[in-house]
Amino acid sequence: MDYHIFREFADSWFLIFLFAFFVAIVFWVFRPGARRTYNDTSEIPFRHDTRPLDPSEEPFGDPQSQDESESHVTKGGVEK
Repeated sequence: MDYHIFREFADSWFLIFLFAFFVAIVFWVFRPGARRTYNDTSEIPFRHDTRPLDPSEEPFGDPQSQDESESHVTKGGVEK
């Protein structure tokens, strides 16, 4: 097989295949039952928000306080 055979295939059948694949994806995205799925997915960032974030709070918690709370030994070496 040489370049011309691949070029002929790409210009005809593969182009038709890619166009059909694109149309199938568009139909899949805009199908009637998809609205509920996409609305649920779009709400993921806001799912656990009960109040606005206080500017003094860390957005993902303080890693230092998490490490200390999981530890059974204080900085002085005494067990809690």
